[in-house]
Amino acid sequence: MPGYRFVIADDHPLFRGALKQALATLADDADIIEAGDFEGAKAAIGGNDDIDLVLLDLSMPGASGLSGLISLRGIHADVPMVVVSAHDDPETIRRALELGASGFISKSASIDDIRSAVAIVLDGGVVAPSGMDLGIERDPEISDLIRRLQTLTPQQTRVLGMLAEGLLNKQIAYELKVSEATIKAHVSAILQKLGVDSRTQAVILLSKIGTDPLTAAG
Repeated sequence: MPGYRFVIADDHPLFRGALKQALATLADDADIIEAGDFEGAKAAIGGNDDIDLVLLDLSMPGASGLSGLISLRGIHADVPMVVVSAHDDPETIRRALELGASGFISKSASIDDIRSAVAIVLDGGVVAPSGMDLGIERDPEISDLIRRLQTLTPQQTRVLGMLAEGLLNKQIAYELKVSEATIKAHVSAILQKLGVDSRTQAVILLSKIGTDPLTAAG
């Protein structure tokens, strides 16, 4: 296999080591970037255009459940992101996949299972723990929110993530190297798509994905 570039985002060094072990055998010259917190994950994903896959733990310092996945997908929508979590209940898995994850790997999975799952995603597939019925969303509010989030463009998703971090329009414009007017237009579109009247309401809505006990993945 040709060389791959991976990002492993997890705050536990021992588990990052296990993931590195699983990934290293997929390619002779795999380049593996490690991040131990959410800021490091954002920097790694935003600073590298040639990432092949991200393995993401959502309970790192700075992350907020599945809203962290949303923010990172806004930075690099084309990069497959696989959630690696100890919280492997059907709701968490289903919601992660609905919000754009290319896979879900339980932290209890073996090295061989992790390696196999990563290979499937690199080949364009989607993976979830086998033998589990993911069911359907029972919370109508969350179901509606996920449907609305799915309508956002990658740039709108990224702006929403930055709103959630408390950044002002001026700061977001600087970060994304666009005009403040462009950001205002994005914010207006986001509010319309989410069906809310203010950026504060949008952030509160997004936090429902992150703070729901079922989705506080880790």
